[in-house]
Amino acid sequence: MRTLKLIPAAISAAALLASCGDTSVVQDIADGSGKGNTHAARSSADPPTLPTEIPSSEEKAEVTEENVDIDLTELSASMVYGQVYDMMYNSDDYVGKIVKMEGPFSYYLEPSNGQEYFAVIISDATACCSQGIEFVLDGDYKYPDDYPELNEEITVIGRFNYYKEGIYTYCQLTDAKITDQ
Repeated sequence: MRTLKLIPAAISAAALLASCGDTSVVQDIADGSGKGNTHAARSSADPPTLPTEIPSSEEKAEVTEENVDIDLTELSASMVYGQVYDMMYNSDDYVGKIVKMEGPFSYYLEPSNGQEYFAVIISDATACCSQGIEFVLDGDYKYPDDYPELNEEITVIGRFNYYKEGIYTYCQLTDAKITDQ
């Protein structure tokens, strides 16, 4: 009788593991062999801190397709959402990593100071929850002339960083490029 109760649980676990697409990323994270995906343990009670050491320009890899450390475009919707969540809450682990992401283009103008923000919106598998990652293009660009239409699907590659404004911490990709893929 006890064996019969375990069979549905085993089938459910197998279905969940198989339904997420490529599970090699999960295994890489679990065994610490992921390309740029190992994380230091940090309590959720610990406040995020700004990076203390950003690589100098001599140490920075060029932002190109060939140098991508974290490719969010290769993950299933659930895995992307989980990866972005981790990037937001364990930001120190990702500073300087080259990230590739895709999603709808978003723009926001802060009325109080005229600051413009550009982002890619990342949704979970059910599209009920969204997170955005801001990007700053490498070069001199003007909105709206040099940017895509709002909500247009885009792919962006850039160097992960974060900053504080007031009491809030924001993630962003710097030296960013919008690619054709």
